[in-house]
Amino acid sequence: MKQQKFDIVVAQSNIDWVGRKVTGAHNGTISLKQGELTLTDGRLTGGKFTIDTTSIKILDVTDPATNAQFAGHLASDDFFSSGRYPEAVFEIREVLGNHVEGELTIKGITKPVGFDANVSVDGDTLKANGKIVVDRTDYAMKFRSGNFFKDLGDTLIYNDFDLDVTVTAKAVA
Repeated sequence: MKQQKFDIVVAQSNIDWVGRKVTGAHNGTISLKQGELTLTDGRLTGGKFTIDTTSIKILDVTDPATNAQFAGHLASDDFFSSGRYPEAVFEIREVLGNHVEGELTIKGITKPVGFDANVSVDGDTLKANGKIVVDRTDYAMKFRSGNFFKDLGDTLIYNDFDLDVTVTAKAVA
């Protein structure tokens, strides 16, 4: 069995997020801090990456004051508690075909998540992408959730948010 380790190149990797509410959606980015992926005989078998929750950016709100207020709210205890939990971590537990099962830790709470990933290797460069759907209420993010509050009307925020992850990694010699 040939095992290869790849370090994630954070400058060439990104996470795009989308959160939805009754009246529309918001989108933005969040940065990877570090990570590695492991291939065994050319197949993804493991890995772990750290997400910088202090790097959340909102791309669809163009007014600077509104954007800053929204970013502050996402960093607050209503959502990511970025001051107390500046990192989130995803760790791969099992890979079956192109389906990845792992554990996502946000705000010190760890839950299982699964998603399909596309992985390709060209020489010493690995590229991978996948879409992770996260139920924010699993991580104590209850703000305007219909699971916890009644009669929210058009202020309801849906529980699921999407993380579209694109990773580039280089083989470790």
